[in-house]
Amino acid sequence: MCGIIGVVAAPGHAAPSEEVGRAMNALIRHRGPDDDGFYRDERALLGMRRLSVIDLAGGHQPMHDADHSVQLVFNGEIYNYRELRSELAARGHAFYSQSDSEVIVQAYLAWGEACFERLHGMFAIALWDAKRQTLLLARDRFGEKPLFHADDGSRIAFASELKSLLALPGFRRDVDPAAIQAYVCFGYVPTPRSIFHGVSKLAPGHYLRYADGRSSLHRYYTLAFAPKCTLDEAAAEEELAHRLDAAVASRLVADVPFGAFLSGGLDSSVVVALMARHLGQPVRTFSIGFREDAYNELSDARRVARHLNTEHHELVVEPDAVELLQQLVWYLDEPFADSSAIPTFLVSRLARERVTMVLTGDGGDEAFAGYDRYLRYLALQRLGGARPLAAAFAKLGGHLLPGARGYRLRRIGERLGQEFPASYLSGVALTREDIAQDLLGDALHGDYYGSASMRTDGGGDALDRIVAIDIDGYLPDDILVKLDRMAMANSLEGRAPLLDHRLVEFAASLPADLRIRNGRGKYLLRQVARRWLPADVLDKPKQGFAIPLAAWFRGPLRALAADVIASRAFRERGLMRAAAAERYLAAHVAGEADFGETLWLILSLELWARRFLDAAPARS
Repeated sequence: MCGIIGVVAAPGHAAPSEEVGRAMNALIRHRGPDDDGFYRDERALLGMRRLSVIDLAGGHQPMHDADHSVQLVFNGEIYNYRELRSELAARGHAFYSQSDSEVIVQAYLAWGEACFERLHGMFAIALWDAKRQTLLLARDRFGEKPLFHADDGSRIAFASELKSLLALPGFRRDVDPAAIQAYVCFGYVPTPRSIFHGVSKLAPGHYLRYADGRSSLHRYYTLAFAPKCTLDEAAAEEELAHRLDAAVASRLVADVPFGAFLSGGLDSSVVVALMARHLGQPVRTFSIGFREDAYNELSDARRVARHLNTEHHELVVEPDAVELLQQLVWYLDEPFADSSAIPTFLVSRLARERVTMVLTGDGGDEAFAGYDRYLRYLALQRLGGARPLAAAFAKLGGHLLPGARGYRLRRIGERLGQEFPASYLSGVALTREDIAQDLLGDALHGDYYGSASMRTDGGGDALDRIVAIDIDGYLPDDILVKLDRMAMANSLEGRAPLLDHRLVEFAASLPADLRIRNGRGKYLLRQVARRWLPADVLDKPKQGFAIPLAAWFRGPLRALAADVIASRAFRERGLMRAAAAERYLAAHVAGEADFGETLWLILSLELWARRFLDAAPARS
């Protein structure tokens, strides 16, 4: 696990100095405090920071081939590297280390660009082939590891985190207005866009080839939702149990202490239960909670910890923890309005006191259809084609029923009248279009939901289509950004077994009734989990990992929000309309409505701007 940076000059241009590489690398030292390394020739500069997890002594990067003409820097873990190494050795390839990084080099020599399809794991890869004068950048199937890139015609630069690109001579920090609109809509900037003009995120399941000064993008992986599994339910349970066990077992390879995040929910509990089956000692587990009962899952986590006999550690988040926000915007790189980044950071910090790597339950909601919004969307679809009904709901909500009930009916009517994918995205967007119009004014333009990176060909069934949208968008751009940045901010590696692509492929092949049944998601996963977990864990209502924003903006966050919104910098910057922001704060404080998420979005954007637009890049 580490962070990578690099620059490759177009023909006729020279690579930047190693000092530039060291400046880029210094900004991501938190990703790899154990080691650094550089390679430079006439056109290419590669660098890395390393968090040592596998082959502590021999895993130094950049990795290279026998004549040093292929150079590689790599962030992530390849879980099948031992199998690949054996296959490559049988073909005559020689190795000088025990590292998974070197396996990628030899895989490239054996299979060329087809090597990425053979890698099972999480990765962001940069490979410079000096003989062919070609750079390859590759990202894992679901986007667990980040990779930014920028091509200005004279060079292509890349980095694990956007902040490293700020150290490039001549880099322009020009904000993309379309990215601001997307951020207001979703709470994050969707791939492939970034907050800055001229910078893109490499999409999951893709690789980029840079040769002769030109870039080309190639997709090497697409999750298929068909054909559907034809196993009966008992056989499907056995197959799922086998794939779950294999996914967890493959992620237990490490030469450092490790543990797991444990929320007490189904996904993390299954992961810990399977870890306990493979380890000869108690699993170290880590949980976070709040004073507010509605947001606190510590009792659930303790129950699972006792059942599985783990070595359990926990922390209660106090409201003063929001002071971390100004620090966290640095690690997050872009405006990011998912408030659960705070507890994710804190549980990562708690875990790092005792371990270097953790397993998590991320990905289970997407793979096994666990989100309540899937149920709501499918319920609306059962009213499908009801345009007259949509008009009736809108009329009821607009004229006949006052207050919140009327508003909810009006929103249902609006969604019934929308075409896919807006009919789904309008129900999951962080900010309603009318609030976005209020905040952005004339800057709001075009299709409000059109900036999302999505597939609309997930399958013939409604559930597959919306799961495909989340796997291409919400998962890599929110869930996995949060895990990667908050864990790496604490020099902690996070691994997500439920994103093993063979497991996700099986989940995607399940018919809808094996994922959703009796008004609940994760049906088959829940049935399998009964082998390892008590019923009260399996049957508890789903609970999110958010912070109590409504109460905090009427309490400890109120003064900070008021100061930010009233500041001269916020007004003159003009990214949002100050008068609208003031109205939302006043209405929230007065208890007229809950605008906690809207206020968090406003606050996060302005604090990001102060750190990335007003200040020079510097290590946090």
